[in-house]
Amino acid sequence: MTGEVPVVTGPSQRGAREDARQLTAVELALDRGAHRLLAGASERGIRAGFIEFLVFGAKQAWACIFGAALLAAIVAARLWYPDDAALARNDALTIAAVVIQVVMVATRLESGRELWVIVLFHLTGTVMEIFKTDVGSWSYDGDGVLRIAGVPLFTGFMYAAVGSYMVRVYRLFDLGFTRYPRRWLTVVVAVAIYANFFTHHFIVDLRWVLVAAVVVVWWPTVMHFRVWRRTPRMPVLVSFVLVALFIWFAENIATWAGAWLYPDQLDGWHLVSPSKLVSWFLLMIISVVLVTLVYPPRPPRSSSDNSAASS
Repeated sequence: MTGEVPVVTGPSQRGAREDARQLTAVELALDRGAHRLLAGASERGIRAGFIEFLVFGAKQAWACIFGAALLAAIVAARLWYPDDAALARNDALTIAAVVIQVVMVATRLESGRELWVIVLFHLTGTVMEIFKTDVGSWSYDGDGVLRIAGVPLFTGFMYAAVGSYMVRVYRLFDLGFTRYPRRWLTVVVAVAIYANFFTHHFIVDLRWVLVAAVVVVWWPTVMHFRVWRRTPRMPVLVSFVLVALFIWFAENIATWAGAWLYPDQLDGWHLVSPSKLVSWFLLMIISVVLVTLVYPPRPPRSSSDNSAASS
């Protein structure tokens, strides 16, 4: 059981049927409740715009639920977890991360299909963590036994949280794309980015060349995202930058909470260097490509399909 709910409707509601198939059981119930609540809402004017804004915020918050829960656990451990506890803080965070993941799947807040994407993020992230900590890019508290080569196991869940957000946004906003690049080309770029995270410690750093490659490859692409009744659009590169910015904000909270520290933070916490935004931007490309391996990019719906889906 994956928790994905098929809904059979008439041909005129093809858009709504396709949308419902993407929702988990819990999300389908919430979606129906929202439809009933907003059925009589104005379609024009300031009030309509305000409703679209609220729905956008609610969907984003729902998409972030995995990452928000994990970040809350990290902050709570910093504020209230006793230093002399028998269970090391990092081990407690690993157990908390596992519990969050199990609850997400058991309550059908995540589908089985999404879980595969999250596992991919977990594996690719853990491999990079082992290497990066070994070369001193950042470090973790040495306590605890639930770790691999000095890397606490909860770190893989931080990458999984990014994967969870990506797949949930894809279906919650019914993302569609125009002029999306060929997937084989995006895979080549993503592999080159991932390799550079390792090789730049030994040979020339190609991050700016890779940023330029990303801009060239995705420059024509426009993302369409359905909120409530409206389907705005934006250049997909803008969305990459915005998500990278929010991950950087979350990273500052996590380092303040002591989840990990960069070398220049060992003598006292301060904001993570804005230069890390470039790294997060490039990581976004790896994230997007991993998601497209499970959810292939598709063109935006027609206006009639959007009307059916929001009715």
